[in-house]
Amino acid sequence: QVQLVESGGGLVQAGGSLRLSCVASGRTSSRYTIAWFRQDPGKEREFVARITWSGRTTAYADSVKGRFSISRDNAKNTVYLQMNSLKPEDTAVYYCAGGVFGNYNDWGQGTQVTVSS
Repeated sequence: QVQLVESGGGLVQAGGSLRLSCVASGRTSSRYTIAWFRQDPGKEREFVARITWSGRTTAYADSVKGRFSISRDNAKNTVYLQMNSLKPEDTAVYYCAGGVFGNYNDWGQGTQVTVSS
């Protein structure tokens, strides 16, 4: 099992930036993918971005393309989500999740992102 711990959330004005971090500990493999999801109360959980552990493949939700960037640092076992040009509709609890072949069995505790208008 892999433990995931997110950090970096906070309050920011619209147009601002935040960088979220997800530190993974435990056994991973080259097939292990980490994704970011977000959920606002009363709404369904939404996929945001994902990256393979090799870093070769990334994917983004249409709503964040061109504004968010996912990356990883092998040496630190950390995946980052750089969020620029933030909008109030980006407000949510952001979770990182990990797994193989699209099965995200490992989840972090979440970090709150609030964007004020």
